[in-house]
Amino acid sequence: MGAPHGHLLHYHGHSVVHRTPAHLKIAALLAFVVVVVATPGTELWAFGAYLALLLGVVALSHVPPAYILPRMVVEVPFLVFALLLPFIATGERVDVGPFSLSEPGLLAAWTLVAKGTLGVLAALVLATTTEGRDLVAGLQRLRMPALMVQILSFMLRYLEVVGAEMHRMRIARESRGFHGRGLRAWPVLASSAGSLFIRSYERGERVHLAMLSRGYAGRLPLTQSQPADASQLARAAALPGAALLVLLTAYVW
Repeated sequence: MGAPHGHLLHYHGHSVVHRTPAHLKIAALLAFVVVVVATPGTELWAFGAYLALLLGVVALSHVPPAYILPRMVVEVPFLVFALLLPFIATGERVDVGPFSLSEPGLLAAWTLVAKGTLGVLAALVLATTTEGRDLVAGLQRLRMPALMVQILSFMLRYLEVVGAEMHRMRIARESRGFHGRGLRAWPVLASSAGSLFIRSYERGERVHLAMLSRGYAGRLPLTQSQPADASQLARAAALPGAALLVLLTAYVW
């Protein structure tokens, strides 16, 4: 049975999606997102087809929907902005109950929600089926800038370390009778945030000095990865290829 493993989002498993090389999954994700962004917002059926394709990949990955759905909360700020668009946009108005809404704003809100949701879901499929070290190796394989790869590598490594530090600080506060409710708690939380920043900064300096003492010269060693075979290429191309077919059908019709 699968379980969270590797980094904060990864769900351990052995499905065909998990076994697909990381660099192919990253390329497939980017191609799929480009197709989704290129789709006009008026093609409602096309977005339904994209969602069906993504749900098919989720089913193949054996990652439970209950594991993915709570992590889509990252999309909430975009949804809030989308809800405001019909009220603040200009153009022809339409009455919906007591509200006068902008028709271009409604279309823009729908487009933002549809494309944003598909993009977030596709990114979560990648994150939940790919371990952190494989993501880094995949970006190296795709010749991403070395500095960006290093930043991602350190972020994945120390995000859990900083999260564990936050958990210990919360336990320490609560053991002293602190309850984070109301405005009176804000100074304590702000002090904790400052302390966490200082500790993280000092930890970063110690790690950097340790790396320099071991011969670090600005580049991390390349992670070796196995070359992809024809079947893996076909599997990775299936999602963006099907999405491209949907887009072409939308333009023809």
